[in-house]
Order: sequence, then C-alpha cells, then structure tokens
Amino acid sequence: MKVKTRRLEALKVLISSTELSSQEEVLQALRKEGFTLTQATLSRDLKQLKVAKAASMNGKYVYVLPNETMYKRIHKPISPLEMLQTPGFISINFSGNIGIIKTRPGYASSIAYNIDASNLPEILGTIAGDDTIVIVIKEGVSHEEVTESLGQLMPRY
Repeated sequence: MKVKTRRLEALKVLISSTELSSQEEVLQALRKEGFTLTQATLSRDLKQLKVAKAASMNGKYVYVLPNETMYKRIHKPISPLEMLQTPGFISINFSGNIGIIKTRPGYASSIAYNIDASNLPEILGTIAGDDTIVIVIKEGVSHEEVTESLGQLMPRY
C-alpha cells in the first residue's frame, strides 16, 4: 500500500475516533502513528477527504468526515438519553412522517449525527443544516413514540 493511501486511511480513523480541533493536533496524532508531514500536505489531505469542522456535543468545533464515508465517530458511544440532553436543542415539530428539530446555530450536524448513530428504530434518517434537522420517521410510528425515543432532548415535553 502506498504511503499516501496508508496516511489517508490513518487520517480517516483518527478523525473518526478522536476529537481533533486544529491542524496541529492532527499533525501530532499522525506523528504518533508514524506519519511525518507538513501542514501544507495535511491541508491537501483534508481537502481531498472533504473533511469539515462541526460542533461536537461539548460545543467545541472538531474535524469530521463527510456523511458518505464508512467511518463513524466511535471514541465514546453515548446513550440516546445523554445525547438528547445537549444544550443545542430548541424545539421539535411534526408533519406526517417528517419531524423538524430546531437547534442553536452550529449544533444541528452533531445532534443529527448522534441520532443516526443511535439507530433509533422509529427514525429512518436525518438531514442536517446549521440549525435545523429533518428527521424521517418510519411509517406507522406515532409522533409520541418518536418524542419518547428522543427522550430528554425536548425538556419542555
């Protein structure tokens, strides 16, 4: 396997399993894995992998991989109850089999990621913007069941 291919795979695993918020942190993590590279090379690698920054559950912006990659953040799986207690949640409303969750700016992506990672049987999937999440609910599931599954995310309920 080529050095670049191995480096990119290592980079994917590191971003998936560790909350890295700066290129310096990424460079240090790669050094620990045996890869020495310049900031410019790292920048090109991040661009090639379409890495972005998103708010983590603690509000810190960290590097994340695009949704279509098979790598998922596995550093510390959290329970749905813990995830749903995030301070970014504002409200949820339903229309048919669609739910709209409003969040504080920057929180939608991380909340949607955690909803998807929780594999809730009532929810087929999510689409997130900056402060809005669209959730698609399985046919035949009531809004109350979804609200119950999402637990403490909706402190007003």
